[in-house]
Amino acid sequence: MTTQPLLKELLTDPRVSKDPNQHWPAWTNGDISPEWPLFTWVAVRNMFTAYGTDHKRLRSLVAKAFTARRTAALRPRIEALTADLLDGLAATAPGETVDLRERYAYPIPIQVICELFGVTDPDLREGLRDCVDSIFHTSADPAEVTATYARTYELLGALVAAKRTTPGDDMTSVLISAREEDGSRLSEQELLDTLLLVISAGHETTVNLLDNAVHALLTHPDQLALVRSGAASWDDVIEETLRHRSPVASLPLRYATEDIEVGGGVTLRKGDAILAAYAAAGRDPGLHGADPDRFDVTRAVKDHLAFGHGVHFCLGAPLARMEAAIALPALFDRFPRMRLAVGEGELQPVESFISNGHRALPALLHG
Repeated sequence: MTTQPLLKELLTDPRVSKDPNQHWPAWTNGDISPEWPLFTWVAVRNMFTAYGTDHKRLRSLVAKAFTARRTAALRPRIEALTADLLDGLAATAPGETVDLRERYAYPIPIQVICELFGVTDPDLREGLRDCVDSIFHTSADPAEVTATYARTYELLGALVAAKRTTPGDDMTSVLISAREEDGSRLSEQELLDTLLLVISAGHETTVNLLDNAVHALLTHPDQLALVRSGAASWDDVIEETLRHRSPVASLPLRYATEDIEVGGGVTLRKGDAILAAYAAAGRDPGLHGADPDRFDVTRAVKDHLAFGHGVHFCLGAPLARMEAAIALPALFDRFPRMRLAVGEGELQPVESFISNGHRALPALLHG
């Protein structure tokens, strides 16, 4: 579903579920193999795949991590991380190429979400990052899919075991406490899958947001000039980036709980799987006119669904926006002559129809 009004309607329609165990016959009949690249996206039991009261129960527990107060309290830490990374980049020799995705877009959000959830062991953090990258790799072969699934739960189990032994002032300990004080609120599988959700979604989308915003400004110097002159704001950059190149292109899956007429003679049949095409909705010509593919920070209407819509709207959206609002101006202020080190045609997308970013973003920082 690619038009924004239709997608918004379906995202709020009570006849559309995210729970395959209740509403996807292909799943409950055993037709879906564990070797399918999207298996983990469907198999997890957390608020991402929950419906109705189960979703409310699970979301209420995770919401504690992303309150306005807790998010605002992270600002000094994000500013410090940004400053440290910029100092490291400043040591780059003139003419040396830097991968800004790896060395700038990635470290900020993954460090922040890992600190928030108490993932302090560097090896565990790196292992989880590798697993998340593989889960988003939608062309993965069967061997990679099954190995990643096993490794993911091995690592998450180690995190939970460590926090049970030595709780900390972090959200993993909070979730464990909720599980053990009242087991009816959170099963062990839901605990592990909730951690997978927040750690993966908590950084992957922001990595792509930073990557895409830097790329857009470096390939549209006229738009960067508008920001530098004050004719447009960094908030304009962030929202236009989210519209123009949504960090999540398409998100699996939702399911029709009954037949749904969507117009044009099209009917979603009960049990049909639905793929939400957020990137396509951001470029809906019905909303954005004749030039939806143009990156324009002065665009009057920047409406998008990059963080979803309805009850499944991303809890971490304010944190992602804050990270971008800190990291983007700091980078461009520090390196005003920065430019891409390769031609536009040489950049490669990540191997995913879910994650929407570049494999690498090579740049020359000193012009």
